[in-house]
Amino acid sequence: MNRIQDYKSLTIDMVGWLCKYAHDNNVDSFVVGVSGGIDSAVASTLAVRTGLPTYVIGMPLNQKIEQETLSDAHMFWLAKNYPNVKHLKANLSESYAKLMSDLTNEFGLEYTGNPLAKANTKSRLRMVTLYHVAANVGGIVVGTGNKVEDYGVGFYTKYGDGGVDIAPIADLYKSEVRELGRELGVIPEIINATPTDGLWEDGRNDEDQIGASYEQLEEAMETGAGPGLEILQKFNAQNKHKMDPIPTYKLEV
Repeated sequence: MNRIQDYKSLTIDMVGWLCKYAHDNNVDSFVVGVSGGIDSAVASTLAVRTGLPTYVIGMPLNQKIEQETLSDAHMFWLAKNYPNVKHLKANLSESYAKLMSDLTNEFGLEYTGNPLAKANTKSRLRMVTLYHVAANVGGIVVGTGNKVEDYGVGFYTKYGDGGVDIAPIADLYKSEVRELGRELGVIPEIINATPTDGLWEDGRNDEDQIGASYEQLEEAMETGAGPGLEILQKFNAQNKHKMDPIPTYKLEV
């Protein structure tokens, strides 16, 4: 797959697109959650390149220290190289623990013990944090999902990391995001890091959860064939409710 020939030109186009959107919609700033992965690193760097105030926020939440370290390293790299960066950090572990404790006390474990529900709640807690900051600084929340996640397998939390205002990298495959990261100067440790959503305390990565690599899923999306096709079709079908518009009853008048 070779859809992009010139990543330098792509960078200029994408930054220009962000600038135009901000200008046309009276956007004062961008807010981006930084996880330590390549997607959020690229999305945040593109936002910073616009010159607008950009708030990059690390939100560790009961995850492996390596992920938090990479998130910190990226935020520090941005702050060192771009004067319009504001980097913030909020450890949400205690807030999450308190929420889970309160819900369990009120509803019982029957309604609060599902591991996937807990993982999605972590993502939604991060979304709440980003929008709270955005509302206070006149900003919008920048999405960090790539093409496979957003339009292929639906690998995101509805109203969690899927709750965003603008999605600059959602038409790029993970492999393309990595190449764009190299063009942007993202630190090698992040470019080479194993993709993970950081929502599981056992440290499971994206491939562990999906059952296929991003390369296999990209091939399936592009060609309709390959070892990732069955998994792509399975996840696409079960996550349609996230990727399709919300069903709305239409009044006949």
